[in-house]
Amino acid sequence: MLEGAHVRLEPLEERHADALWAIADDPRIWRWMRYRGNESRDEFDRWWSSVDMGFAHYFDGELVGHTSFLNDRPEDRVVEIGNTWVDPRAWGTGANTEAKYLLLRHAFEDEGYHRVEFKTDAANERSRPALANLPAEFEGVFRKHMLVQGGKRRDSAWYAVIDDDWAAVKANLEARLGG
Repeated sequence: MLEGAHVRLEPLEERHADALWAIADDPRIWRWMRYRGNESRDEFDRWWSSVDMGFAHYFDGELVGHTSFLNDRPEDRVVEIGNTWVDPRAWGTGANTEAKYLLLRHAFEDEGYHRVEFKTDAANERSRPALANLPAEFEGVFRKHMLVQGGKRRDSAWYAVIDDDWAAVKANLEARLGG
């Protein structure tokens, strides 16, 4: 478990599935995701089955979404943070910022990673500025990078934080979080 002032990230367990399904009904959550987990329990369960190294995301004790490590390449000391969704009621609260801080701190300080990657749909107007504000370095757009939502092609914008950047990124996030 990773815990901060307001955010607690619990490793996903089967007991989280129904609770996450109960808050996953807003289509804005799934707009940029591979799956449309709000459309049916079957589609949500397809998303659930795809998750590896996931966390139930709590903010001030209330379940607000999910985030995860993925594409772990320990031999290269590289991991990705993604597959993140947060109930829109928690948007703008700092819930996502603190979760990213906890995941980055764990990756760099506890696990000794050298690089943490992020990718998002190149058209995602909320995620891209949020990543730039970490600040994560924009590394380019991979055109037609992946298939999403029934075969639609997605261009993915790639960002990363490397261990050389971590001290400055950490200071920025701690200042933003008030600590």
